[in-house]
Amino acid sequence: MDRSRTRPTRPTRPFLLLAVAAAAAVLLTGCGGGERDGSFDAQPGTPSPSCLPHQSREPGTRYTGGEKSDPTAVLEMMRFYTANGTKAYCDGKPPTAVDRRWTELYTGLGGDAGHVAAPPPK
Repeated sequence: MDRSRTRPTRPTRPFLLLAVAAAAAVLLTGCGGGERDGSFDAQPGTPSPSCLPHQSREPGTRYTGGEKSDPTAVLEMMRFYTANGTKAYCDGKPPTAVDRRWTELYTGLGGDAGHVAAPPPK
């Protein structure tokens, strides 16, 4: 039998199902994962904003994962609060619970509490 003339065999159903499942897992975890992982909105288009946006997501493992954290993301968040953290929120409202989690993370990572607005009294 001449091997150059044989057609490759079709993948079996279990292999095909496994390939589809793997592709779906990659899409679900890889694409847009930063958003689901609680990315910080540092307003990259406005390096010196006049007011703060409210953060929409809790800090994710990119920021809280210890050795698995993303140093670039952490430093960007730290830089943002150091430069802008005492500014008022753009809507004039106080920080939300999510905003407070970010500022607590900032100070917990060594950021100066004087660079972020004081939390309202409880």
